[in-house]
Amino acid sequence: MHPHMPLIVTLAAALGLALLLGYAALRLRLPALVGYLMAGMALGPHTPGYVADMGLASQLAEIGVMLLMFGVGLHFSVADLMAVRRVAVPGAVVQMAVATAMGAGLAVFWGWSLAGALVFGLALSVASTVVLLRALEARGTLESHEGRIAVGWLVVEDLAMVLVLVLLPALVGLAGTADASAEAADTPSLTWAVLRTLLAVGAFVALMLLVGRKLLPRLLWLISRTGSRELFTLAVIAVALGIAYGASAFFGVSVALGAFFAGLVLRESEFSHRAAEESLPFRDAFAVLFFVSVGMLFDPKVLLERPLQVLAVTAIIMLGKSVAAMGLVLLLRYPLQASLSVAASLAQIGEFSFILVGLGASLHVLPPEAESLVVAGALFSIALNPLLFSLVDPLRRAVLARSAWARSLDARPDPLAELPASTAERYLARHVVVVGYGAVGEQLVAALVAQDVPCVVVEQRRERVEALRAAGLQAVAGDATEPETLVQAHIHQARLLVVTVPDATDTYPMIRTAHTLRPELTVLSRAPNESEAALLVEAGVTEAVQPGQAMAQVLLQRSLAQWAKGA
Repeated sequence: MHPHMPLIVTLAAALGLALLLGYAALRLRLPALVGYLMAGMALGPHTPGYVADMGLASQLAEIGVMLLMFGVGLHFSVADLMAVRRVAVPGAVVQMAVATAMGAGLAVFWGWSLAGALVFGLALSVASTVVLLRALEARGTLESHEGRIAVGWLVVEDLAMVLVLVLLPALVGLAGTADASAEAADTPSLTWAVLRTLLAVGAFVALMLLVGRKLLPRLLWLISRTGSRELFTLAVIAVALGIAYGASAFFGVSVALGAFFAGLVLRESEFSHRAAEESLPFRDAFAVLFFVSVGMLFDPKVLLERPLQVLAVTAIIMLGKSVAAMGLVLLLRYPLQASLSVAASLAQIGEFSFILVGLGASLHVLPPEAESLVVAGALFSIALNPLLFSLVDPLRRAVLARSAWARSLDARPDPLAELPASTAERYLARHVVVVGYGAVGEQLVAALVAQDVPCVVVEQRRERVEALRAAGLQAVAGDATEPETLVQAHIHQARLLVVTVPDATDTYPMIRTAHTLRPELTVLSRAPNESEAALLVEAGVTEAVQPGQAMAQVLLQRSLAQWAKGA
């Protein structure tokens, strides 16, 4: 079938069949990605009919991974990454260790070698960034606190997997595998391999943050001056793919992490929003190809030949990893909602798992059935992952309704959920309560402090609350839609409430809660557009400020005026 046009045939077959089966899946009230996976199965070598070029499909899927990670970088600042480090770093490391132990133990029970069991366990321990991003974007929670924790968690996992892929031959040699001795003999010592990898990753990150942060925004600025939209789009895609490839070729960093850091440094540019919009269609199209390529690897015969093994692998991925992650998040004193969301985020595996089992096979430490089992686990976990996300809220409500222990856990005292006993009187009455400490909230609070206006910040991200208190500011961790949170901010004695969160849908329940606690309270809020501003005023907001009005400055002026009225 057109042997001289394999790329065109592969693209046409993959996208066309994914469209048909994705539409059918939606009509059956299933996630569209189930249709994409089925399309891959139909085009793969394990089903009758046309077989697509798997090498080309894999490369096209890799482009999708690069573009998706580039988009994440455009929305995920260094500050956001550092803000979740206290939960993402220990959480990812411990969760990977637990999942690796479970997978390795299962493989040893099946009679595999120790080295093969280790590789198999590692393959089950790392989640797919592509799947996570699609799930968070579909739910509109990519910018939420839970979304940032999950993305930061997977960034740490990706960094760990880069190290594992470099060190695996040496680790196999240390495990004493005879089949791998030839490969391991030529590897440097384990210490040097670790040091070399860390130096390479550090050099790449330093280059991007010190040099790329200046050069890349300058490049987009020069391109934008031409007035050519297609040239700007070309520049964005070229930067994403070029840096991703360069990171892999010259520094040994995965293409996904290379693209992530490319987006990360471009986020500081004034063109970051436009870059995200221009690359979105490419990200969507190539993400579909990723799921198709996963489906192509699946051999349905494994379900008949090894059903119990497939079930055990899927259980480790979807239950073992999730329970471990949820327990870790709860131990770090995060609420039940965050722990359930993170658990659902990690209940799948993807691209790094396939790379790892491929390397393990080349080192002759994995049996032939290992790849089929990993692909089967990936297929089921990816297909069922949207269902897990949809169960987070109902499960939380059901658990809280039926378990006194869960209610006590969810309501346990958190030192950041209330103001310290030593808080000065001026912050407990006739003060300003500021909800949200993003870009607008940060500017507003700084200006209020400079004007010596007492204010209390309400912020969901505990890391930011910790930073605020360390800076000597008054802050409370919690959801401002919950009465308990606003009570802890002493809303019943406040003079003014200022809501700086960007999503108006979150503002309405805050207004209702605040006016229930204090009906005469003056409320100022930001609004995404004119129509939302009018609706917010109808809902009880005294004044809604729109983006074109220098939001932080206008909110400051209105806040000072309203606060002065009651002085």
